[in-house]
Amino acid sequence: MRRRALSQLAAAAVVSIHACAAHAQSSVQLYGLVDAWAGSSRPLGSGQAWTVGGGGMSTSYWGMRGAEDLGAGWRATFTLEDFFRPQNGRAGSYDGEPFFGRSAEVAIGGPCGSVHLGRIVTPYFVTSVLFNPFIDSYTFSPTVLHTYLGVNGQGLVGGYAWNNAVLYRTPVLSGFNADVVYALGNQAGDGNAHKWGGSVSYSGGAFSVSVAFQSQPFDSTPGDLDAITPGFSRQTAVQAALLWDLNVVRFYGQYQRISNDISGADTTINGVQLGFAVPIGEGKALASYMHSKSSGGSQAIRSTLALGFDYSLSRRTDVYAAVLADRATALSSGITYGVGIRNRF
Repeated sequence: MRRRALSQLAAAAVVSIHACAAHAQSSVQLYGLVDAWAGSSRPLGSGQAWTVGGGGMSTSYWGMRGAEDLGAGWRATFTLEDFFRPQNGRAGSYDGEPFFGRSAEVAIGGPCGSVHLGRIVTPYFVTSVLFNPFIDSYTFSPTVLHTYLGVNGQGLVGGYAWNNAVLYRTPVLSGFNADVVYALGNQAGDGNAHKWGGSVSYSGGAFSVSVAFQSQPFDSTPGDLDAITPGFSRQTAVQAALLWDLNVVRFYGQYQRISNDISGADTTINGVQLGFAVPIGEGKALASYMHSKSSGGSQAIRSTLALGFDYSLSRRTDVYAAVLADRATALSSGITYGVGIRNRF
């Protein structure tokens, strides 16, 4: 009897240990992407230069992510990601960018959704890049150029990621999900302490749609936009986007409105992007056109056309060729073209 009791106790202990181990399962992953291209670049209003650059189709980055199972459907995660430039080996997508500038967050999530804290990619950026065929390319994507570099020299401020931010993400319910983000200034009296935004998205079958919004105030603190453009008090942006995948062709569409509240010189920018991707063997042909117009305190028009072909050599490696033609009010036209290699790890 005593032996039997001891055996049962040992078995129970083993089961308990395995149960605890299952609840405490964790993983850490190293991953990233390297993208470099060679060609010619003549930005709006500038001269032509032959170049070997980074981020033709995607900005190069590396990252680490980890997850721990907390049991009952809950888990803790972290993400640390750093952009870099393969053409010269420098960290960041530009000089002065934070080391983990792409993302630096910790989160906890479960059946009720997830909460994220840290430097967080904005829902507006996610909508901008997922609904155009050139995705997040700062070289060949008309959407990215018009949205973040602007029509008249002033694009969407605050960048693609916000510091000191908290984001709540709902679970996916019947194809719908939503994100809400709020960023703090982290110091008393900071007029930028009320940045907020979000998105509502639906994906089902061949059709996906998203509506994103963000708002950011400014004050007279040195370095804020008010110090650069006197009277700049707030910028708001809204975007509606759709994707229709018919297998033989994938259609993209975006409309956005960016409003700049500037004392005596309010400016509104309206833009539309239309694009498509057509599978051809192991590759796909890409096309995107965006037209944006500003009115009010600044009046300008920008039209940009991009064409490309992306060919997959393997699951992780692809090669591409692309050309972008750009025109804007009061500036000499621009054209960029080149070929590149992209490898994921």
